[in-house]
Amino acid sequence: MDVTIITVSRPEITLNVTRGAARLLTDLAYAPLAEVTLPNGRRADLMAVGRRGEITIIEVKSGLEDFRVDRKWHEYLPYCDSFAFAVAPEFPREILPEEPGLMVCDGFGGAVLRDAPLTPLAPARRKALTIAFARMAAMRAAGVAVTQLEG
Repeated sequence: MDVTIITVSRPEITLNVTRGAARLLTDLAYAPLAEVTLPNGRRADLMAVGRRGEITIIEVKSGLEDFRVDRKWHEYLPYCDSFAFAVAPEFPREILPEEPGLMVCDGFGGAVLRDAPLTPLAPARRKALTIAFARMAAMRAAGVAVTQLEG
């Protein structure tokens, strides 16, 4: 019996986990945008706004090496009410910090394994981020390639 081993590249894993996390966020009544550059220059893999205006950021980790070389997740916290990691089912979840939320996702959807703790943004920052997010979404819908939040 021949066994075929399928190797999935890191970019494919990232794309699948991002797609699944975006679908999960939509199922949870969030409106997600991918690859949003924050005012501090950091790029959020996914940023989403909920029905009540709550802002969440999701950091996608494609594998162990991706997590080990990228320890900047704390720099996202000033720009969201909640933060979570999204990883593939085979990711070694025990290495992730316990503070953020945790999603396990594939290309079709995902599941929340640990809710992200809520740390409400200051009202002025929330307003500025929400307006910038809305403008970015509208510009993208109009076909303009925008990645940087204004303001």
